[in-house]
Order: sequence, then C-alpha cells, then structure tokens
Amino acid sequence: MIKNVLVFFLVFFMFSFLPAQSVLGKWKSIDDSTGKARSIIEIYESDGKIYGKIIELIDPKSKNPICRECKGANKNKPIIGLVIINGLSKNEDVYDGGTILNPENGKTYDCRLKFEDDEDTLQVRGYLAFFYKTQYWKRIK
Repeated sequence: MIKNVLVFFLVFFMFSFLPAQSVLGKWKSIDDSTGKARSIIEIYESDGKIYGKIIELIDPKSKNPICRECKGANKNKPIIGLVIINGLSKNEDVYDGGTILNPENGKTYDCRLKFEDDEDTLQVRGYLAFFYKTQYWKRIK
C-alpha cells in the first residue's frame, strides 16, 4: 500500500514539472485553400503578450514584397519582418484578446490561437463577429 502511494506521488511530481504547451517558436503557415506552405512566422513574447512576425516567405512572387494594402504604420512596409500577430494573452488553453493582420488584403481581425491534438499543430483563427477563417500552422523543430 505504501509503495503504491509513493509511486503515485512520484508520478504526480514528475508530471507537475513538465513544461506547458507554448506557442513560442517558429511556425510554417499553411494556405487553407491550397495546402501549400506560405511563410515562416516567429511567435514571441514581449511584455507578457504574444506577437508574431513573418521572418521568411516561401516562394515569394516578388523579391522584396511590401504590404501595399496595409493601413497606417504598416502601409508599404516590407512583409518580411512585419508583425502580424499582436497582443495575445494566454486564457486557459487558448491565446486570444489580440489581433492578426492579413498582409494580402491589409485587414486586421480578432485572433485566437489554440493547439490541435498535439503541440506541433496550431489552429490560427481570424474572426470578425461571427465570421471566421481558420488555418493550421505546423511547428518548425
């Protein structure tokens, strides 16, 4: 009996120090209509918030594309280096409360990030009211 209790506490103790899932790192964005990889996004933390920027384009149509459709401070900025995920916070099993920018049309949407069945697939959802679009990004190891 004491052996079983000790084993239980040992297993519990080991699992309590496993790292929690984190969205931080590099992700390959996958186009939801073609299934092809489009870019590499680096997700990072700054001042307790989550951000993501484009660090590489896969098969770009032009050498140094700029965000022609973006508004405000992002207008005509290079797409490589552009911060597209802004100000998300962890809320139980999702990251939300911030926005995501679509550099193709320059529009900004509310954003939610959530892991799929494993921590190598990230559900990225941009939404406006009840309308949303979801992509699945793959972690780069």
